[in-house]
Order: sequence, then structure tokens, then C-alpha cells
Amino acid sequence: LLLLAATAGRAGDARQEEAVRALARRLLGPRAAAVSLSVDPALAAGGPDIYRLWSPPGTGVAVAVTGSSGVAAAAGLYRYLRDFCGCHLSWSGAQLRLPDPLPRLRAEIRAAAPGRYRYYQNVCAQSYSFAWWDWARWEREIDWMALSGINLAPAFAGQEAVWQRVYRNLGLNQSEIDKYFTGPAFLAWNRMGNLRRWAGPLPPAWHFKQLYLQYRIVERMRSLGMTTVLPAFAGHVPQGILRVFPRVNATRLGHWSHFDCTYSCTYLLDPEDPMFQVIGTLFLKELIKEFGTDHVYSADTFNEMTPLSSDPAYLSRVSNAVFRSMTGADPKALWLMQGWLFQHQPDFWQPAQVRALLHGVPLGRMIVLDLFAESKPVYQWTESFYGQPFIWCMLHNFGGNHGLFGTVEAINHGPFAARRFPNSTMVGTGLVPEGIEQNDMVYELMNELGWRQEPLDLASWVTRYAERRYGALNAAAAGAWRLLLRSVYNCTGVCVNHNRSPLVCRPSLRMDTELWYNASDVYEAWRLLLSAGAELGSSPAFLYDLVDVTRQAAQQLVSDYYLSIRQAFQSHALPELLTAGGVLVYDLLPELDSLLSSHSLFLLGRWLESARAAATSDREAEQYELNARNQVTLWGPSGNILDYANKQLGGLVLDYYAVRWSLFVSVLVESLNSGHPFHQDQFNQAVFQVERGFIYNKKRYPAVPAGDTMEISRKLFLKYYP
Repeated sequence: LLLLAATAGRAGDARQEEAVRALARRLLGPRAAAVSLSVDPALAAGGPDIYRLWSPPGTGVAVAVTGSSGVAAAAGLYRYLRDFCGCHLSWSGAQLRLPDPLPRLRAEIRAAAPGRYRYYQNVCAQSYSFAWWDWARWEREIDWMALSGINLAPAFAGQEAVWQRVYRNLGLNQSEIDKYFTGPAFLAWNRMGNLRRWAGPLPPAWHFKQLYLQYRIVERMRSLGMTTVLPAFAGHVPQGILRVFPRVNATRLGHWSHFDCTYSCTYLLDPEDPMFQVIGTLFLKELIKEFGTDHVYSADTFNEMTPLSSDPAYLSRVSNAVFRSMTGADPKALWLMQGWLFQHQPDFWQPAQVRALLHGVPLGRMIVLDLFAESKPVYQWTESFYGQPFIWCMLHNFGGNHGLFGTVEAINHGPFAARRFPNSTMVGTGLVPEGIEQNDMVYELMNELGWRQEPLDLASWVTRYAERRYGALNAAAAGAWRLLLRSVYNCTGVCVNHNRSPLVCRPSLRMDTELWYNASDVYEAWRLLLSAGAELGSSPAFLYDLVDVTRQAAQQLVSDYYLSIRQAFQSHALPELLTAGGVLVYDLLPELDSLLSSHSLFLLGRWLESARAAATSDREAEQYELNARNQVTLWGPSGNILDYANKQLGGLVLDYYAVRWSLFVSVLVESLNSGHPFHQDQFNQAVFQVERGFIYNKKRYPAVPAGDTMEISRKLFLKYYP
């Protein structure tokens, strides 16, 4: 494990100090002058990060923070702001009302991280959340990462530009490259060999802009002492390679998910073929020449794809070939691999196959992300990944869906149990949601646990969380959060946070309305939050939470109306069907849409306009907008992964989900009137035209909110509170 120590923080102390001071100025403005920030690697003595906080006597400095790295100093700063100034920072906003003067500490505080790494980012989030980001948005995210103590994260932007250069040097022509890359909203799956061509090609301007972003991302992350993870070659190649090198040994993998070979079935090079090393090393050398390196690389050869053989010797040869192509360019290379494949296809990945893949790489030269450890930990049945280091990760979110959800007990105890596991090789904790900007509380909790030596008292923690988040102690708001903590946020057992509520799924007579919690807790939390509105209504985070909890209540109500619709149809009760269907389609869904449209973070227009803003021409803008629309709806040309990335956004609820429901209700009414049975297949064909029609409706959706959130929520409450 000596190499693990060698990867920590690249930038010099002075550069890290300046970077963390600049972060403090961005965050606190002139008040940053009352905080002294310094970096001293000797604090950690070669071990995990440490920070110390104290108040130097007789100076104008309220608090001094020293960290063993820029990230540790930033985490120490956030600890002070959070625990002593009552501040809060999250995706949905900042509450930074600082006391005046800043409080001084009575005694020194020291905190040591229990593991070397706090990791962040999922490969899928690059598409579900980061696809259209500009530098201003990346800068905010990297600031949040540093304050959260994140010290290991991917830097994946711009890789297609480097790949294009490599492919051209190898002799491929542009049309062969264009047939390989997907559009921007689907690149995550192109990079893992799942998908090709769909929603592409990538315009030249895309490459220029992504390279520019990547330079700034890696510079900022490294300046704060973070270790950047760069992409490496996993073995997948465009078909054009077979034209240029006709004797190359490459085999087509099977189709991925519900895509046929038009857009999937990528070619995988045989690990023994000399071109494997040529291409892999060529790419990595080119990438390192462009961006430098922190010696950690990511590659996923078999993500959700069945290998060509289950022979352990073959699997070892593949992982060894991937690793050798890394060390051919960087002798110090360390491979960071997602462990998702092992729990996703457990029938294939038996102990012998897992061990073979992991042992194709020298022990200590690979770190495995135990990606879904809060629900389906892999370390427990693989003897701690057979000796390879691993990071205990909370996945939490699939597809960037909205929906209140958490497994707080699992994340409050899981990492500590993993450290105590016999011969544990755990080297840190990680946050790996497929999409971000949802359920802030769960991520704040997980980030705090990354620095703790033992579990938290969750009920008292969430009470303090509510106070910090809104900048005021409010009994009703705190009570609402304790209800949410015990209900939506406390899923136990194997919990998959993929929103399959009838609201966001294609209607049918066989929809799932099961909940893992008591629905009345959400309704009561809604009532309590509304009652706190007079006092907390000026807090941006409060308004966000009011929308989110009202949205969750509305989602529950949609399920109730769906059950009434189904019951009425099956009982041949036309008046009841018309009543329930009418309320759902003509009142509840439009009201929900107007609620979402009142908040900037719940706008379809924000997502679509950010896609258009990434373009340099009208033609690109149209392509990017179609990418953005397709991803959150059909996910493929024919609904291949339909509604996987569903979102509850103002505009989308009214023009996509509500239109589907309207068609469903009218088809059921027609069925009762005519006496002809309802056929799901016929409905699916008809509703597909509605879904596709939304993608191509060319309507511009506002990126600025409209309406009074409190008023709309109260109106919904008075009408619908059960």
C-alpha cells in the first residue's frame, strides 16, 4: 500500500495555502480576513489528513485553521463555520449569516480522518448532472468538494478530444470516429463501452470547450491538494480499428441494456493482442502530456457487460492488460475501478471470477470502489476484495431522479463495520450518486461521517442540521426533519433509490405504489414546514425544501389517484373513473407543475437552456437540446431505458407526464364506453408518439421561476392534505 501514500496531494504547501485562502474569499468575502488558513503536511506525518482549529490570543484573527493539505484546511474551515457559526453549504444554496464578531474557540480542536481517502463522483454523473456545466458551475462544485473534505475525484472532461487525436494518428478517418462517440448527454456510457453513436456526433467546438474546462478543473483540484483520477484505456475500440489493422484480434461484446447492435455491441480487443498495449499506452501518454498526472487512473472494461469467457485465466489476462497499458505510460500507475459489476451480475461474478480479475493486478496497485456498499456491499463476500484496497461508497441515487430517500442507519454504521471487518483493506469512504442536486441532507451526513471515528446520534444531528440550514431555530421545521429522518430517509434492507412512482412512469394497470415508509410522516412534515413559513420564508434552502416535500406529498397523492382510477376501471365505475382521472389530469398535475415552476432548481428550462448555452451554433444548440430532452425521457431512440433518468421539473410534469396520464385516462374511459378491453401494447404504441412528440416539440421553457412557492404549496395543502 506504499503507493497509496505516494498519491496524496501534488501541489506545494504555498500553492495549496493560496488556493484555500482564495476559496475562503469566494465564500466569505471580506469576512475571510478574520480567518487564518495554513497548510502543513507534517501534521499528518504521512498518514491520513488532519486539521486543527484554535483562536490565537491578542490578534485580529478569530480562528486559525491548519490542515495537512489544502482540502484538510478547507474541511477545518467548514467545521468551524458549521459547528460554531451555524452555517450551511449545499447544492440547493448557502446559509452564511456569520455572527459578528466571529466566535473564538475556548480550546484547540483536532480532527483526523479515519481513512486516507474521501472520494466523490460517479461516472454516470458526468452525463446525468455535469454534462452542460461551464467553469463557473465547476468552480462552485470544487469549492463544495474541498469544504466537504473530498480529496480523490475523477477529472474526465476533454478525454474525447485526446481520443480523437489518438484515433487520427492510428489512421482512422473522421466519419469512423463520428460513428463511435455518442452525443454529450450519453458520453458516460460511451466511455464504458456500453453505447456508441447514439445522439452524436460530437462537434469540433465541443472538444475545444471540454479541453479548456479540463485544464481549469485539474489545475484547481490539484491546487487544493486533491488527487485527480484520469481516464485510461479499458480495451474498447471503434470499428474503424479493424479496417486500419485487419489482423487485430477484437470481438464484439453483446448488446447493452435494451439497445441492439445499432448503438451497442462494442468491439473489445483481446488482452494478448499487441495493439492493446499500443493503443492504451499511446492514449495515456498523450493525456499525461496534456494534463499532467497524479498517477491514479480509471477504467471499466465490463460495466454491465458479460465478459466473453468466465475462465479465471482470461479475466486475469484482461485486468493485467489494462494495468500494463497504464504502467507503460506511467510506472507509478494506480488503477481505480468501480466494483459495480460484481453486485450487478452476481451469477457471473462468482468468487473465482472476482479473485481472478482483481489478482491480475499486483496487490496495492488497484483501489476498488465498493459502489453500492450501503445496500449491497461486496467486500463482505470477497474477503475484503481479496486483498485489494477498497473505498466504502454510498451510491444513494440512480438516474439523478427526484424523490426524498436515504438509508441513514446503513451509512451511519456501514463504514465503521467495514473498517472492523477481518483483515479489512478499506482505505476511505466515498459518495457516488448517479445524479446530484437532490437530498442535500444525506450528502452532508455522509461527508461528516468521512471525518468521524464513530457513528452520530442522528436525531440530534438532524435537529442541528435544520437550524444551520435555515439559519434559525424553529421547532416546527426541526420536527418536520425528524419525521423525514425516520421515514423517507430511513430505508432499511436492500434499498434501491430509483423513483418508480406512477407519477414518473409510463401508465399501466400494473404499477407499483409500495412505499418503504409511512406516507403520513411526509404529510405531517409538509404541514409542519408550511407552519414554519412565516418565520423561515426568506431562507432559500427553506423554500427549496418546501418545494421538495410538497413534491413528495404530491407524488404520494398521484399514487392514491392512480389506485382510484384502476379500481374504478376494474369495477366498471365510469363516474368514479372520470372523477379521479379528472382531478389528477386537470388539477393535481398542473398544480404540481406550477409549484415546481416557482423554483429555479426545479425548472426544465434550466436543464435545456444550459444545454443550449454549451453550443457555439444554432445547429449545435438543437442537437444538445435534443440530447438533454431524450436523456430525461425516452433514454434512447425508442424508449430503450424509458424514464430511467426521470426528473420532476416544471414544464416536464405538464407537457410530458400529465399528457401521458391524460391519454391513459381517456383510453380507459373509451374502453368502458365501448366495451373493448384495454390493451397495454396498443396503449404503449400510442403513448410513445406522445413521448417522442415532447422531445421534438421545439417549445422553449423558461429558465426563470414564476409564482410564489409558499402560496402554491399552501393552496395544494388546503386542497389535498389528507
